[in-house]
Amino acid sequence: MNPKRIIIDTDPGVDDAFAFLLALASPEVQLEALTTTQGNVSLEKATRNALSVLELARANHIPVAAGSVVPLVQPLYTSADVHGASGIGNSNLPEPTTKPLGVHAVDYLIERVLAEPGELSIFPIGPLTNIAMAIRKEPKFAKAVKELVIMGGAINENGNVTPLAEFNIFVDPHAAHIVFHAGIPITLIPLDATHKCLLKPEHVDRLMKIDSPISRFIQEAVEVYFKFSYERGFTGCALHDPLTLATVIAPGLLTLKEYYVDVDHSPGVAMGKTFADIFNVTKKPANMKVAMEVRGDDFIELFVQRMETLARRITG
Repeated sequence: MNPKRIIIDTDPGVDDAFAFLLALASPEVQLEALTTTQGNVSLEKATRNALSVLELARANHIPVAAGSVVPLVQPLYTSADVHGASGIGNSNLPEPTTKPLGVHAVDYLIERVLAEPGELSIFPIGPLTNIAMAIRKEPKFAKAVKELVIMGGAINENGNVTPLAEFNIFVDPHAAHIVFHAGIPITLIPLDATHKCLLKPEHVDRLMKIDSPISRFIQEAVEVYFKFSYERGFTGCALHDPLTLATVIAPGLLTLKEYYVDVDHSPGVAMGKTFADIFNVTKKPANMKVAMEVRGDDFIELFVQRMETLARRITG
């Protein structure tokens, strides 16, 4: 079976970086490009981190296109308390030697998708600004993209940036509203699933038994994220973004439900809240599949095994 060809749209971000590494360690996936957006950090830092992590993994042949500097309507909102000032914790990766492409991420996405209609899947694991802009700029884009696998939202789970809203959707709820209603096949990976996938110190200790820059990066990147997670009452840090790849590498771990899902983009306490019509009271047709359950421990074990394989491949 041919690997799934994907582009990751991202705002790295510790768990974003781990998602890149998991993609590179997974033969079921062919990572074709990264497109960057503001979110966890500024666009400038996000793009630098994307380039640096690819170089760390000896994958700097993969192109990176820088995209949206600010959300569609809302002001810029970042999360240094979660991911550290750099976006990738206490890791100190060297400045990348490669540069981003000389084209805006939105134009790059449109160009790539329209060149091969129905062939490319996009995995947005940050705010949905780039995807919404591509939908608005090129009417053919929505029909040409194969699917979106989105990390975002909270259905029955509490929010992680407000009591109701998940970070990626909250940062640009107007973009999420555009994307949710564009008619693109969507699989949503919300906090309901990701909060069950906790990386713990003993997993990092396992990786540190391998002398590799990959192991060291994971240990250094995750320190700030661990601290934040412990303060919130978790026993480890959630691998939000890597879990999107379970849809390809281990779909049996996820329980998907088809729902009509929308997002509140009005100002107020519920801004950025994703909600699903679980009992079909509106009679609106489902617009996405939603991961409501996951075998979290099994996913973490798979992640660690893949990182061990990658670490053994990249030593020194």
